Amino acid sequence: MKKSYIFAIGIIAIAIAIIISTTGDASSYVTFEEAKVSDDKVHVVGTLPKNENGEVEGIHPSNDKLSFSFIMVDEDNQKQEVYYNEPIPTDFKRSEQVVIVGGYQGNVFVADKILLKCPSKYQEENVNASI
Repeated sequence: MKKSYIFAIGIIAIAIAIIISTTGDASSYVTFEEAKVSDDKVHVVGTLPKNENGEVEGIHPSNDKLSFSFIMVDEDNQKQEVYYNEPIPTDFKRSEQVVIVGGYQGNVFVADKILLKCPSKYQEENVNASI
């Protein structure tokens, strides 16, 4: 066999090994109920509960403001306390949807990352124009 064929087969084998190792780290979107039984890190999608005035409730910053906990409602309308060991992200209270990445420790979901979906300033407003 030519050396170029052996080299090409080696490159293909390395590419396959990289693809297989990265797919094992991928987590899925689940509810809090499914996250409780999972030992892996998962993504949970949900919203922040709001009161009748539209203000987010259930956010509890720590005394030193370097971490906080909050209540989140998942897609099955299950409320859960979430702990995040970082300061409150900018626009956290304005987010339409929240994705948390992490897992359970006891009865508390501990988030490693928080991803926010904030309202777009480019969304069309309903304008009633009379013609």
